[in-house]
Amino acid sequence: MRTLGIFLLLLSSSLFAGLPLGANAPRLDLSGDAGGRVDDTAWSSTELVGKVWVVVHADPDESEMNNAATEALKAKDYDLDYYGSVALINMAATWKPNFAINLILAGKQEDYPSTVYVRDNDNKVGKVWGLADDSNNIVVFDPTGKVIFSVDGKLSAANIEEMIMLIDDEIEKLMNPPVEEEVTPAEEAAPEEG
Repeated sequence: MRTLGIFLLLLSSSLFAGLPLGANAPRLDLSGDAGGRVDDTAWSSTELVGKVWVVVHADPDESEMNNAATEALKAKDYDLDYYGSVALINMAATWKPNFAINLILAGKQEDYPSTVYVRDNDNKVGKVWGLADDSNNIVVFDPTGKVIFSVDGKLSAANIEEMIMLIDDEIEKLMNPPVEEEVTPAEEAAPEEG
């Protein structure tokens, strides 16, 4: 019985593990048959720098799973100089035909031009980044490309609060970078008291 409990604990933690925090995600490139942007241009995870990026990796059948999280992000109305979003659509996870999903994505891209919509035809994102399949996963990257938040599956209210707080902190750092004190030559040359 104890072994079953340990197994279930490990299984549940792996379901919501996400990407490791504090590290850069493995490089990911989507183009050609593997997918890419809705306009058929290539997309690369190397673009996830310079601002805070929120990436949603979603099975089209689970697109509404994290509506509370995406609504919380919309309500913040972040300055696009400091914030960006990418929707990576796991095309392999659905029974819906690709042409139908492509029409929906083209419409969404028109309605939400600041979000980058990317097709992932073979769940390469899930395989390379180890994200849950048949789900809706959210990952947040700091401006250097490091993962600062990652949850596979439905975010709890506490997860959403944590995500927003982390994004706010990173944007604050971008908007108001710490000022480094300059040392004048006279201060450098001052003799030590002894």
